[in-house]
Amino acid sequence: MDGLSGAASVIAVIDMSAKITALCFQYSVAVKDAKNDIERIGKKVSNIKRVLESIKKLLDGLHKARLSTTHGLFKSLKQCLLELQRLEEKLEPSKTRKAMSKFGMRALKWPFTSKQVEKIVTNMNSYEQTFTLALQVDQTDLILGFDQKLDLAAQDAYILHRKLVLTALPAAEGASYDSHAEEHNARCLSNTRTKLLDEITTWANDKDGKSIFWLNGMAGTGKSTIARTIAQSFADRRQLGASFFFKKGEGERGNASRFFTTIASDLVKHEPGILAGIRKALDEDSAISQRALKDQFEKLILHPLLEIKEAHSQALWRIIVIDALDECEREEDVRAILQLLARTKDMQPVPLRIVVTSRPELHIRLGFKEMPNGTYQDLVLHEVQKSTIEHDIRLFLEHELGVIRKERMLSSDWPAKNQILVLVELAVPLFIYAATMCRYIGSKGSNPTAFLNKVLQYQKATFSQLDRTYLPVLDQLLSEQEEDEKETWLQGFRDIIGSIVVLESPLSITSLACLLRLSQEEVKCRLDSLHSVLSVPNSEDVSIRLLHLSFREFLIDPQRQGKSPFWVDEKSTHNKLASRCLELMSRQSGLRQDMCSLVGPGVLRSEIDDRTVASSLPPELQYACRYWVNHLKQCQQEIIDRDATHLFLQKHLLHWLEAMSLIRELSRCVYLLDSLQALTGPSASVVQSFLYDAKRFVLRYQYILTEAPLQIYCSALIFAPEKSLIRQTFADQVPQWVKMVSMKEMDWDACRSTLEGHSSGVTGVAFSPDGRLVASASYDNTVRLWEATTGTYRSTLEGHSEHVRAVAFSPDGQLVASASDDKKVRLWEAATGTCRSILEGHSSTVLAVAFSPDGQLVASGSEDKTVQLWVTATGTCRSKLEGHSSTVSAVAFSPNGQLVMSGSADKTVRLWVAATGTCCSTLEGHSSGVTGVAFSPDGRLVASASYDNTVRLWEATTGTCRSTLEGHSDDVEAVAFSPDGQLVASGSWDNTVRLWEAATGACCSTLEGHYSGVNAVTFSPDGQLIASASLDNTVRLWEAAVGTRNSMLEGHSKYVRAIAFSPDGQLVASASSDNTLRLWEAATGTCRSTLEGHSSQIREVAFSPDGQLAMSASHDKTIRLWEAATGTCRNLLEGYATNLDTAVFSLDGRLVASASDNNTARLWDVATGTCRSTLEGHSSQVIAVALSPDRQFVASASSDATVRLWEAATGTCRSILEGHSSTVWAVAFSPDGQLVASGSEDKTIRLWVTATGTCCSILEGHSSTISAVAFSPDGQLVASVSWDNTIRLWEVATATCCSTLEFHSSTVSAVAFSSDGRALHTDAGDISLLSPPVVLSPLWHQTQSPHIFLQGQWILRNQRRFLWLPSEYRFESSAVREDIACLGHASGCVVLLKIF
Repeated sequence: MDGLSGAASVIAVIDMSAKITALCFQYSVAVKDAKNDIERIGKKVSNIKRVLESIKKLLDGLHKARLSTTHGLFKSLKQCLLELQRLEEKLEPSKTRKAMSKFGMRALKWPFTSKQVEKIVTNMNSYEQTFTLALQVDQTDLILGFDQKLDLAAQDAYILHRKLVLTALPAAEGASYDSHAEEHNARCLSNTRTKLLDEITTWANDKDGKSIFWLNGMAGTGKSTIARTIAQSFADRRQLGASFFFKKGEGERGNASRFFTTIASDLVKHEPGILAGIRKALDEDSAISQRALKDQFEKLILHPLLEIKEAHSQALWRIIVIDALDECEREEDVRAILQLLARTKDMQPVPLRIVVTSRPELHIRLGFKEMPNGTYQDLVLHEVQKSTIEHDIRLFLEHELGVIRKERMLSSDWPAKNQILVLVELAVPLFIYAATMCRYIGSKGSNPTAFLNKVLQYQKATFSQLDRTYLPVLDQLLSEQEEDEKETWLQGFRDIIGSIVVLESPLSITSLACLLRLSQEEVKCRLDSLHSVLSVPNSEDVSIRLLHLSFREFLIDPQRQGKSPFWVDEKSTHNKLASRCLELMSRQSGLRQDMCSLVGPGVLRSEIDDRTVASSLPPELQYACRYWVNHLKQCQQEIIDRDATHLFLQKHLLHWLEAMSLIRELSRCVYLLDSLQALTGPSASVVQSFLYDAKRFVLRYQYILTEAPLQIYCSALIFAPEKSLIRQTFADQVPQWVKMVSMKEMDWDACRSTLEGHSSGVTGVAFSPDGRLVASASYDNTVRLWEATTGTYRSTLEGHSEHVRAVAFSPDGQLVASASDDKKVRLWEAATGTCRSILEGHSSTVLAVAFSPDGQLVASGSEDKTVQLWVTATGTCRSKLEGHSSTVSAVAFSPNGQLVMSGSADKTVRLWVAATGTCCSTLEGHSSGVTGVAFSPDGRLVASASYDNTVRLWEATTGTCRSTLEGHSDDVEAVAFSPDGQLVASGSWDNTVRLWEAATGACCSTLEGHYSGVNAVTFSPDGQLIASASLDNTVRLWEAAVGTRNSMLEGHSKYVRAIAFSPDGQLVASASSDNTLRLWEAATGTCRSTLEGHSSQIREVAFSPDGQLAMSASHDKTIRLWEAATGTCRNLLEGYATNLDTAVFSLDGRLVASASDNNTARLWDVATGTCRSTLEGHSSQVIAVALSPDRQFVASASSDATVRLWEAATGTCRSILEGHSSTVWAVAFSPDGQLVASGSEDKTIRLWVTATGTCCSILEGHSSTISAVAFSPDGQLVASVSWDNTIRLWEVATATCCSTLEFHSSTVSAVAFSSDGRALHTDAGDISLLSPPVVLSPLWHQTQSPHIFLQGQWILRNQRRFLWLPSEYRFESSAVREDIACLGHASGCVVLLKIF
């Protein structure tokens, strides 16, 4: 499906639907026992076909450009086609062809069970609804375009747009106050909590009120009941905007992953004006729901609300209710939520009021404390007057017991008033006590009078609050058992109920029974009498939930050990659950390769329907995958060599990673492996090594493991180093259809992970003080934050209008400072990404920024030759340090904060007194500009980096140069000390990071991997990691202890500029910026010879048609012809005064035509190496040349917008082909020599008659420059390659485009037809064209090709993603010959891959 247009996607699904409908008809005739199932599938697929045919009519119409919703269906169409293809594979009669040949149609057997049919129909129904909605939206939009007065149609269009938005916004199931999960949970009774509810209502409508109301209280004080009540109240008043009820251990309700998307979904329903902003955010980033909390909040809530022109509601405020914030998993997420919510203060035109309930946990108290003054007011529930609480609990008890009296037809005086008063006294201040006792007293099969009397026996003086709440229930159950069965009953209670309260996430009866290896009946029986403390659903597939967390606290309280028969040993229970999880995952029906039966190894996770994952990995298996490590960690079970954990990992590690990718949890795996490492004993050396290697494996390939689950077995295993324990352990799973022909890495290098995401060079990098975050600055005008442990992208700080040059964290980690070409320094809140202040005052680019050790000052260095010191709190400039005579490129504070150091392009380092701004010392010695400076941790040494390729170490007090660190071969851009002061790291434009011993100045290791200059380098606070920022758009994290490991990847020492295969495919030539040409044996990957002689980089390489010669064109203004067999230089073609741009052989190999910057082309005799003629006449640079098949003519294309035809024999210009309006980039002769094709920057291809020079056709359709053209062998077709990332095929006779293929940006730069015309050869691979002569349908992509194709980070096979290329294997130049791909990297390495 790669590269499909919207129309082609629709046609593909229609065609496949028609095929399946026809197959269903065949089955309906031949199969008698499944008619209903056959008809259901046939009808559903037919419905999809009908809807898409209507969509195609719209796409074929005049207004196709206005069909925004239909154009957004690409992903759904893609998924639908994949599912239909799988369906067609199952139904295809060819699989039973042998039987059919004997028995005819009677041999057909329906391949699906009724359950499978139900799943297929459900999936197809989802697609039908999606396509129908899109059709209705665009039809309505078109109607509105014709008549804006159709208000009803506008309303319908809005509803349909809203449905599409809500479909794209994943909401946490059961999180809203009015969800089914919350439906039967209590609300405040009438006349209870009146004062509190009135206070909240008054606050919500007070124009001077604070924006957030924090209702906090200890467990059981009724917070959630109040939250549900006020949410309902504001909903009744049409003021409610959204609600989210957190619940620990309930999937997405227990964490923040779906918090803002759920809030946004609710807001869309109540505030229509937000819809446009949310749709815009989804259009710009369809994966916004997976982004950082800050990005979700800004793009789905803040910005859409701010963009509303007029509020929908007349109500003063929109209310958002957030309950049980303390039950959100990660404390950092809680604090981020609070800081983000604080940004809604004073927002217009839709002002928000936010109610938050929680326990008063420390991290929440700190989160509120960090809010600006005047942001919130709070109320502490357990500090409410006792009389008020007593009143409300009494009313509640009277109501609930009254209901029991009525249902059980008890006497009117039951319960007695004094009994209610005693119950009130026992309950205060916990409403959970009152609620639990009422459920217990009224439970099914109970004697309410006896149960009430039993409850009253548990008096305050004897029993704690939790004992009074839960012992009556449990004691009653135990007393019902025979004496000799009590211990068995208690053991069963601890096994089942203990597991329920310890589970990390709730499970259904079905899943719990499967996990614990018990019968469902046994679990159900155990739960029957516990409805007063557990939410036990009627359905066996709905999760069992705790009614209140206090029940868990009651059972596992260590203080109860030996005192309560119901005590649950939490550690032992976790141990048992860990074992059960491992057993479940290890079963035959558990973890295995390709659990979802995907159509190929390159299927992306985003293309897999969540329903497919849910059906392939049942809830209990998903639970085991997510939480088995948590259970091991909490039971503190030591891992030793060859134990159950080790054996599981040796067999199922890859399967587990696949499963974690499928359930979108792979980002947790690094943390989980860390947890396992922490559990290994000191003697467990084997498993320790295995876990270390597993962590390196996941860190290196985390990106692709997340994106494409099956690449775990493909890319990750294939490219993992030979010595990797993971690769060795799973050697039998390494795919046999890919072979690394050339040498591969032997062991992990120092690079732990590569952070990719910036769209331009990275200029600065910094660790947060706690080492958990990495900040990077870039030429793409942004700062990005990453998790240091996993390399996972966290958020983007946007606001600068030009390149960001430097970045720094404040000492407390709360702020990030960034310096930019826009002459500003920005201070950002690290947690929320909010820009706190903008420091303006420099008159030119700001290149450097640093915080003082106490965080009170910020220093910035600029091209305006000054250093400025700013007060962090106010953003005001305190002083300007002047004295440098050129750009200030680096700044740093001394460890005690008393000095500021600056490095300048004036070749000096200056030390300034921070308090006074006076210069106290100038360090001179560098022979070129200073680019980086750093103080040692003890402040005694100063390090400086320079354009003179060196680092210097100076004594801070005397200014004496202690040592000069030499070794880099290009500018040194950055320098840093390790936290212990023993090492110095330097980053250079020679693409390396070097580590030096500070004491001796000796280089102890060189870190290689970047393929462009290193701009910045820093150590992590613990000194274990080094971060480097590079012009190659990446940040790399290196393990400082690993040091230098020489790469086993062979190749050049610099950038590989060009690659070519010999005509017979046995040799590959690679040309490099290191001035050499290398010849490789394609079959073995062995470098046969290195051809040296050029004095500058080689830009072009080609083989002669007979393969005996290799030609190289260089910037040393020469062409060399080399004997392929021996590697000796046969001829040197010289005479140019300017750079050579291109050179080509004639078809017979006797001539070479070349083009140069000096506006000329030359024709050379291969045998003698002499120049036969110089073709002069162009008024600008010659870009391309071509020789006619009979060697009679030379065509030259120029940036003067012309093509010239020359007589090869005389060098005379025969004709000038004029017509293009801009540079001509490509030229080619037809096989008979009668036509010339030219491709231009004017986006057209022109066909010219060679004999007359007249233009006979103009081929229009490309939207950008044409970079290559070629004729088919029969001359009937022309292929063109364009910078619009398409290849087009044109019929010469009619000048019409018969097919278009899209490819990845910058992948294809050359094109030619195969000799039989059946394929297109490109430098990215071969594309099958069916049998010639051919006119391709628009569905070119459906052609099954035996060839491979390179597209961006992927190798495609049969036009499907097949093998992902890690960053170190990604190519800058490439060539493909049938089943072998040769990749040339910017680092110089050359890689040969064979695809079987």
